[in-house]
Amino acid sequence: MVKLSVSEVKTIRSLSQKKYRDALGLFVVEGEKLLEEALDAGFCPEKIYRREEISEEQMRRISSQDSPSPVLAVLRKAEQTDFVLSDSGLFLGLDSISDPGNLGTILRICDWFGIDGVFASANTVDQYNPKVVQASMGAIFRHTLYYCNLEELCMKFRSKGLPVYGTQLDGKNIYKSSLGACGLILMGNESRGLDPKLRELCTEHLLIPSFAGGAHAESLNVAIATALTIAEFKRQNNIL
Repeated sequence: MVKLSVSEVKTIRSLSQKKYRDALGLFVVEGEKLLEEALDAGFCPEKIYRREEISEEQMRRISSQDSPSPVLAVLRKAEQTDFVLSDSGLFLGLDSISDPGNLGTILRICDWFGIDGVFASANTVDQYNPKVVQASMGAIFRHTLYYCNLEELCMKFRSKGLPVYGTQLDGKNIYKSSLGACGLILMGNESRGLDPKLRELCTEHLLIPSFAGGAHAESLNVAIATALTIAEFKRQNNIL
């Protein structure tokens, strides 16, 4: 068995925090399938740890999961490339998404529906957060998440004559709206919704109506709302 040094264990465990991921340019992936997808996507491993090589006890020390996987890898983060906005395509903008499970699920949804690009405000949870990586089910390795100023992004879309759709409670019923095949869809924070400045920049306001009648949940989970919204865009444009 290979014995890990105290400093090695400390470094791996530190990658659960964004400041250390940023400082070192590294992040952690757990599980054979996720590791395989990361390698297939071209991510470079710094070190791969296997349970049969380091022991169950040591794997528990470096894992962030309650039930550690048989393999854990430390990978180098992808280089952030500049995004060139085209005149076509359907894109998603995420405003202040704070729950890592939601972000990971949203990336998985975008992967499933073939969204052309995903943007996020600077205060959205880090895409390399271990819980985001796990919840994305590999989508994080196929889609770059661009952190940017969403207000400036909205203005770029509008300058190209592309619509900016905002989901909010005073919007128009999405199922009675005419949705284009191109543009930017904005999804807001789990509890506060879209920032007021972003609402003002939307060219169209959309609402997913409740069909329950009477007492019902105050709002949908943002990941579920994202899935329903994107699905309706694809359905209306005969893409599904």
